[in-house]
Amino acid sequence: MRPYDAILPAPMCPLGACFSGDTLTRLDFLPVDSTVSASNSDARIRLLARELDAYWDSPSHAFDLPFAAQGTPFQLRVWNALTTIPVGHPTTYGTLAKRLGTAARAVGQACGGNPLPVLIPCHRVVAASGLGGFMHAATGAPLDVKTWLLNHEQNTG
Repeated sequence: MRPYDAILPAPMCPLGACFSGDTLTRLDFLPVDSTVSASNSDARIRLLARELDAYWDSPSHAFDLPFAAQGTPFQLRVWNALTTIPVGHPTTYGTLAKRLGTAARAVGQACGGNPLPVLIPCHRVVAASGLGGFMHAATGAPLDVKTWLLNHEQNTG
């Protein structure tokens, strides 16, 4: 497992968080049996925990903490587009691809490489029929996480 600055509790599974300075750079869904570890003395971690708790309470919460995703120019373009998808109104890979002038599979690959899920809501992109994939997986725990997030946001918006 990669070294995390904190492993925070979440309703569906623990989340591993990495920071560069005060900026959140990675948020990973971890196996449900991962041990939670977060320092109460670290202001960055306290802020992230408060922001995530606000989202768990209200999926329309707008995150207000410094975060930055590192990726290719194409990935950054897709990830930026993900932030414009309204809560509770998922779109399809094909629809987003048309909007960006690219292929649905390329959008799916960029979504799968998203280093900041939840903050950059890749879970809001689904297949034309069904969930599609999540975190480069077509079955298992990743799809359970995607389902949980979509259900959490379903009655918002």
